[in-house]
Amino acid sequence: MKLLAIETSTEACSAALYLDGDIQESFELAPREHTKRILPMIDALMAEAQLIPQQLDGIAFSCGPGSFTGVRIATGIAHGIALGADLAVAPVSTLASMAQTFFNHQPEKIAFTAMDARMGEIFWGVYEKDLAGYAQLIHKEAVTPATDIQFPLQSGVGIGTGFKLYSESLHYVLGDFLLRYEVDNLPRAAAIAQLGALALKNNQAVSVEQAQPTYLRDKVAKKTSER
Repeated sequence: MKLLAIETSTEACSAALYLDGDIQESFELAPREHTKRILPMIDALMAEAQLIPQQLDGIAFSCGPGSFTGVRIATGIAHGIALGADLAVAPVSTLASMAQTFFNHQPEKIAFTAMDARMGEIFWGVYEKDLAGYAQLIHKEAVTPATDIQFPLQSGVGIGTGFKLYSESLHYVLGDFLLRYEVDNLPRAAAIAQLGALALKNNQAVSVEQAQPTYLRDKVAKKTSER
């Protein structure tokens, strides 16, 4: 299987190629430069692999949650390539990709993922590593104040920028269920590729029309009366 993956939902920018289980990734911290960096990344990866889009089996992209602009960039590029090459599309959760990267390198089986959502909130999701090593969602993802998170009564590791900004609140709510936390975990295209390939194998890819972003929050700003 040959699959291209795109991730631009945070200050990080990355692209990856999944080639029959081997993953090649290009990753940069590039705040506000995603539109300049992502297409050259994709072109370089495809050129090195001597591939054109029509030779791919599908495309995966980070569908959110995350930066509204960043999520739209990944969605738009994935749509454009998929339409031009008639490819199936696998939207992959940004939080799932963070959990997958963690599970690939750590033994713990529960990841509490928390990304800064601004406006005093976090993007929150709890993931469990299944028997095959893949991240599976427990409960549903949410945008929420750190004090209002919901989680299973299982011990796990906190990952993501939410634990940097709201460590006291999250530690208080999670209590002894929080084994430790890591704040520098950013979503990566390599994990998007890994989960996207799984979706294609399980016939869970969708058409371009169905491949939509997941914002979780419908508004980017609150009215004065809502603050």
